[in-house]
Amino acid sequence: MPLEIITIPCLSDNYAYLAHDAQSGDTAVIDIPEAAPILKAAAKRGWKITHVLVTHHHWDHVGGLDEVLATFPDARVFGARADLERLPPLHVALDEGDTVSIGAETGTVMDVSGHTLGHIAYYFADSDVVFTADSLMALGCGRVFEGTKPQMWESLSKLAALPGNTVVCSGHEYTQANARFALTIEPDNPALISRCKEIDAARAAGNPTVPSLLSVELDTNPFLRAAIPSLQRHLGMDGADPSQVFAEIRSRKDNF
Repeated sequence: MPLEIITIPCLSDNYAYLAHDAQSGDTAVIDIPEAAPILKAAAKRGWKITHVLVTHHHWDHVGGLDEVLATFPDARVFGARADLERLPPLHVALDEGDTVSIGAETGTVMDVSGHTLGHIAYYFADSDVVFTADSLMALGCGRVFEGTKPQMWESLSKLAALPGNTVVCSGHEYTQANARFALTIEPDNPALISRCKEIDAARAAGNPTVPSLLSVELDTNPFLRAAIPSLQRHLGMDGADPSQVFAEIRSRKDNF
């Protein structure tokens, strides 16, 4: 039985997620920007938080952890071994390829370093969901703060290779701004033009644009499309190595 996923707006533009296994009652929270909305969402459903899955060390992804643990002191905290010194205390340190079980569901850890070193994602194949935080985002990707652009391209390529029906649960409501930038890279992409209209309508109605489908990201997200000939042509980079094209796109976004 697939995990039940709840998207929780936090702070001004962050998202946290609850992932619940109905059979066992296990409930994981993926990142904790702030505690109050997460605790409220869990209480509303009568769920007990048993797992905390941390993606990276930035304050807006771990800031509410202590308060959540005060309410659920038996919850086990998982995070990247590579970032052990900067993360809150962990019960379980994870490397790429390790697994995390929420009830009967097993998730695989993916190293998606770039935005930070030691950033990880959690992919639950049976539930067709991946929690990407600030690596792959809706119509975007995280700024490369600590890693290198080739490293970030490698991380995004791993995520892009997942099945197209994978639901991408990312960490921020940046989609509308990402859409404006994406149109400067692929102004003639009909799928992108259509998606931008849908995004504007959703935000005008106060609705979130996250999560998104990986298949939609592959058709519209310029950061996943660096190997597409028409995109390369628009940038004047015909036949260039995709990692170089990605680096150019990321540099343009940094200055957009």
